[in-house]
Amino acid sequence: MSERRFSAFSVVALWLVACGGTTSGGNEPPGSGGSGQTNSGGGAGTSVPNGGGGSSSSTGGGAGAGGGSAGSGGSSAGAGGGVGGAAGAAGRGGSGNTGGSPGTGGSIDGGGRGGAGGQGTGGSATGTGGSAGTGGTPGTGGTIDAGPVEMATGIEGAQAVVNYTCTPQTWDAAAVGWATQSGGITGGGTVAATTVTSLAAFNTAAGGTAQRVIMVSGRFSGTATIGSNKTILGMCGAEIDGHIQMGGSSNVIIRNLKVVGLNCTDNADCQSGADAITVEAQANHLWFDHMDVSNGSDGNLDITQASDFVTVSWSKFSYTGRAGGHQFSNLVGADDGDTGDTGHLRVTWHHNWWSTGVQDRMPRVRFGQVHVVNGLYTATGDDACVGVGVNANILLENNIFINVQDPIETAHANAASIVFSRGNIFQMVVGGFLGMGTNVFTPPYTYRVDTTNGLGDLIMAKAGIK
Repeated sequence: MSERRFSAFSVVALWLVACGGTTSGGNEPPGSGGSGQTNSGGGAGTSVPNGGGGSSSSTGGGAGAGGGSAGSGGSSAGAGGGVGGAAGAAGRGGSGNTGGSPGTGGSIDGGGRGGAGGQGTGGSATGTGGSAGTGGTPGTGGTIDAGPVEMATGIEGAQAVVNYTCTPQTWDAAAVGWATQSGGITGGGTVAATTVTSLAAFNTAAGGTAQRVIMVSGRFSGTATIGSNKTILGMCGAEIDGHIQMGGSSNVIIRNLKVVGLNCTDNADCQSGADAITVEAQANHLWFDHMDVSNGSDGNLDITQASDFVTVSWSKFSYTGRAGGHQFSNLVGADDGDTGDTGHLRVTWHHNWWSTGVQDRMPRVRFGQVHVVNGLYTATGDDACVGVGVNANILLENNIFINVQDPIETAHANAASIVFSRGNIFQMVVGGFLGMGTNVFTPPYTYRVDTTNGLGDLIMAKAGIK
């Protein structure tokens, strides 16, 4: 769907994160560890655990009739980055007995530094004829217990083994996000599957409103049209070259399908050509999962004309084979004047990868409540990533932007536009990456936010067709 009107471009302040540096978006300050607590001399040294990643130290050795024993080395009990225990206090001198025994080093929980060993000091004689106690030998440093590290898993709920792929995959058993709301999504249900190997057979099976499960086998080209109440599953190597039209479609699931657009062969003015996939005319309750969509003449997957309740997950978007110009991936809302889109265009994008050649619209949003969570952006050479248009309301959570320009572009926003950014990683980026507005919507559905630790590798390994 072409974008028919543009707002005046305003100057966006450029923000440069130094090459190799990483900025974490959001307003939550990191937890600060408590400071260590030191006990004074007395009996045998004891460890004092410190909450929140702090350090602890042990008490010094007490005075004996003989030479003082050295304080034991402190142990650190803070989780992650605790500072090792301080040295034990010196033993007091006694009568002519031998010096203190060595202090032992503290162990570390959660990757902190080793506790310093206690070191007894020579005591001065206090009894008649008593000689000074000799000093204790230093304790050894503590060992490191790294503890658990939270990693991205991509598990969004119940999982199911999928066997129609080239190799069996364990994927989400059901959609997550906006597609689950207001009645949910079932697609073709549990009816017996039909296998198609040609465009004509596909259009016959996919048309109309009857429930159908359609297995796509092989590669064919042309314009595919999808009606309602369908589940469409791409078998190993399945590919449609051309255009998929979804005007007014309802209750449709499409998984594991490669779609390659016409790449401007249908119109030298790319924006006047066809999308790879067009969702329009109040289409609703759609789930696109594990798709590989590329080279749409206008867009890769555009959602417009008051369409609603859509989830796009674990999909890859890219452009190849053309020098440049209008390589715009995902439009949500076609025009500033389409006020009928208000209250619609509710879309969830999770675990998607905007990859090679994409210049803009990842996505570009007007009017809708759009949730972009756990996405990966590596489209080096782009113009902008997430575009904030008029009356957009965008929640941007735990995404990773690497070596891209304008991760958040607000030149076309208005006073009602909102983009709330939290937990995002901006690495080697140029341009805008700040949110705007505060009254962001709250998703009404249950979802899991993956940590960004390992997220990029996870998406590159699992997004797209298999």
